[in-house]
Amino acid sequence: MSKRLRRLELLAAQLKQECLCTVKELAAQHGVSERTIARDLDLMREQGLPIDADRGRGGGVRLDRNWGVGRLNLAYHEAVDLLISIEVAERMNSPLFLANLGTVKRQLIASFSPEKRHRIERLKSRILIGVTASTQVQSGFSSPPETVVRHVHQGFIDQQRLAIRYRREDGAVSKREIEPHYLLLKYPVWYVIAMDGLRDAPRTFRCDRILESEMTDTSFRLLPKEAFDSVLAGNELLV
Repeated sequence: MSKRLRRLELLAAQLKQECLCTVKELAAQHGVSERTIARDLDLMREQGLPIDADRGRGGGVRLDRNWGVGRLNLAYHEAVDLLISIEVAERMNSPLFLANLGTVKRQLIASFSPEKRHRIERLKSRILIGVTASTQVQSGFSSPPETVVRHVHQGFIDQQRLAIRYRREDGAVSKREIEPHYLLLKYPVWYVIAMDGLRDAPRTFRCDRILESEMTDTSFRLLPKEAFDSVLAGNELLV
């Protein structure tokens, strides 16, 4: 039941943001059948949501744009991501849009148990902020594949090894198994500070040079930041 409630929340938000969605598209996006989506929409109508539907094959559904979706409910991992994003913005000393984020951050922190707060503090301490990337680096930067972003995120949080294909600066491609201990942001470029299983030594991997990635079943024990001094040397870190 909790999965359905979560899906109903996401559907309401999605229908409010997008002009028109078909039942088939919604079913594919949420990984359920079209019949399940149809039942969800009927339930949302019974709850008073003004959902309009175009009749006929391929017809779409929409939620009245003047209708609010109610209180925002975040899953644990979504709240963690939002909280860490706020922390990163603050540590970058960005002057825009930070006026009210302190209040948002306090509310998010208050929503976690003491145990989860401690875990989040550890995660935050593993994200390092450096100076902005050079013009030369930025000129060769491109967004990493979505699957790579997802796997780096999961491996970092769950402390799981990743199997990757990596392209070096000279263009050579190799397979590696890495342990993502820390993340380094030199805006807009993210780096993984990791133990490299191929060389059994600390290495830095630029996220946009990771061509492919897979999760492994192997977990790792977190090492202190001092263990990576050799690869962090020369990186000016912001406090």
